[in-house]
Amino acid sequence: MTITTAIILGLLQALGEFLPISSSAHLVLFSFFTGKEYQGLTFDVLLHLATLIAVCAYFYKDLLVLTKKGLTEPKSEDGRLFWYIGLATIPAAVAGYFLEDLAESTFRAHWIIALNLIVFALLLFIADRKGKQNIKDNLSLKIMMLIGCAQALALVPGVSRSGITITAALFLGLSRSLSARISFLLSMPIIAGAAVLQISHISLSQIDAPLIAGFLSALIGGFLVIKFLMKYIQKHNFDIFVYYRIALGLLILLKLAF
Repeated sequence: MTITTAIILGLLQALGEFLPISSSAHLVLFSFFTGKEYQGLTFDVLLHLATLIAVCAYFYKDLLVLTKKGLTEPKSEDGRLFWYIGLATIPAAVAGYFLEDLAESTFRAHWIIALNLIVFALLLFIADRKGKQNIKDNLSLKIMMLIGCAQALALVPGVSRSGITITAALFLGLSRSLSARISFLLSMPIIAGAAVLQISHISLSQIDAPLIAGFLSALIGGFLVIKFLMKYIQKHNFDIFVYYRIALGLLILLKLAF
């Protein structure tokens, strides 16, 4: 792998992990469109570690407050949210445990990715239009668990972890900003869990300049993407991401057909 390729893959991970466009789909599609070989598990793990560090760095103040309140004042608003996030992570963790093999094989079929990009883009479009966006605070356990169950669907490439959690949050009445914040907070334990499970596969002898370049690309890119999205949705809807997903899905189907 060249350094340029590694940087591109790092940026794809950063963009796809935090924008509602699916990082796993883009990493699979990179090989589909370019003909390059799969980058390997070690590289994927490093990219996930990079995006985990990026989201933790951006929300470090939230993390400190939630953790402190969760451990010392569990009945406070932030204290409850801390435990709700932990509980809401369980559905995705269970799905990952039982469906990991399918996620790494059958679910990566290009036509499945294409359909998921299109179908879940339409759901995001509807949620963005129909969601009441009237819940400001006091997130209930029920709401968080429903978002957590939606997050489990992101095991399938093309669904998008951030996309499906934001979609669910919008349908449940959360504002765009709160939906994105909850989506990012929910991403931390699930990304961390996936990285921990796979970290044993990392061989230090495999870490070279391209891998380091990809890691830094995903880290810096991830932080900037989060910052961009949190500002963008204050004045804009999610239409641009919907149109992009639909166009990409149609492009995949055309390439498969011809």
